[in-house]
Amino acid sequence: MSGFENYREELANLDHEIRHYAAVCGVDLANRGEIEACFMAHHDTWAGDKARENLHGLLILRIKLESEMLGEGMVPPSLVPLAD
Repeated sequence: MSGFENYREELANLDHEIRHYAAVCGVDLANRGEIEACFMAHHDTWAGDKARENLHGLLILRIKLESEMLGEGMVPPSLVPLAD
């Protein structure tokens, strides 16, 4: 176990940050192509590149947290609402 005591709360906080950095980067989280293009595009300014790097790291952390939740028998909610 990672030390997360409340997976749902930790995931909600993480998702809030992910959505923030996705908005800063102008990325639609429902569009994998946009996400991948963002990760490949290095920015000229430190601020732009920092947002991109933060988004990348947060998405990796979310995958790790999802894996731990699944290992504990929990089903993590989707980061992006599923289309009807």
